Amino acid sequence: MKHILKYIFSLLFLSVSLFGIAQEVKKTDSIPPKTERFGIRFGIDAARLARSVYEKDYRGIELVGDYRLTKRYYIAAELGNESKTSDENQLNFTTAGTYIKVGFDYNAYENWLDMENMIYIGLRYGVSSFSQTLNNYDIYNSQTYFGQAPQTDSGEKFGGLSAQWVEAVAGIKAEVFTNLFVGFSIRLNYLTANTKPEGFDNFHIPGFNRTYNGKFGTGFNYTVSYFLPLYKSTAKAKKK
Repeated sequence: MKHILKYIFSLLFLSVSLFGIAQEVKKTDSIPPKTERFGIRFGIDAARLARSVYEKDYRGIELVGDYRLTKRYYIAAELGNESKTSDENQLNFTTAGTYIKVGFDYNAYENWLDMENMIYIGLRYGVSSFSQTLNNYDIYNSQTYFGQAPQTDSGEKFGGLSAQWVEAVAGIKAEVFTNLFVGFSIRLNYLTANTKPEGFDNFHIPGFNRTYNGKFGTGFNYTVSYFLPLYKSTAKAKKK
């Protein structure tokens, strides 16, 4: 009888030990769940601020923001105001107005652990409302024997102008301090609508920048932004 009880006790002890080992193996066989933050990031374009300081004929400011919609996709927007005096062939004019761009970004970068950096591509639709002021102009003279005609001052203002465009975006954003990000992006623009003043073209459009061949434009920005977390989401644990 003693031998039987000893055998049963040993069997129970072995079973409990094996069950404990199995539980430990199960715990170590999975990766801990990753917590991802969702929220709003807002900031400013430092490049436009710097340009306003060192370029006397330019004044501009742009506010930027995005909202993390899913793991990869962000809703993004830019809102700005610009004033620029330009010298073109026989024309000197000042463009001033506001603009807004709305679209999305797709983050193609796979972050490690709790990193929230971005290498992204995106798309925007931009709308600008602005005015053109013709400061002065030169009258073309094909007969230069008596010299070039004197410059004519104007001051005529053309208001109520507008433009719309599609903008392809590619850029990066990196967290340099807790919740503080710096970023850089390049833009390729294509005009879809453009209201022109009478007598000359819109060589510069706020938010669109310099126009090339009437339809295309390019741009860039250098942003400093702050991330405001709103909630967290825990991804499912991945098994090995």
